[in-house]
Amino acid sequence: MPLPKLTPEQKKKALMKAQKVRSERAKIRAEVKKGKITLDQLFKKSGDEVIGKMRVSYVLQSLPRIGKVRAAKIMYEIGIDENRRVQGLGVRQIEALKEHFAKK
Repeated sequence: MPLPKLTPEQKKKALMKAQKVRSERAKIRAEVKKGKITLDQLFKKSGDEVIGKMRVSYVLQSLPRIGKVRAAKIMYEIGIDENRRVQGLGVRQIEALKEHFAKK
């Protein structure tokens, strides 16, 4: 299926929207890193377009002392696909993530 042809104005509008979403995600990740937002709070807001479309691996990497390797290992142990987004997590997966980080 070919991509639709966009007018220059439509392209500009789409780029501005994408930039806004990226900056909001960066802000959320920074708040997670600082501890202002917990995973539980984040999962409760999974219906939000910005949070819901974030990759779980990026969210986990925002946590202190969690890098790419540790995030991948945690996701593998729980059974979460590496490309899964927050809104696509099941109830059991969310509970498993909460339980894993409650131990720490």
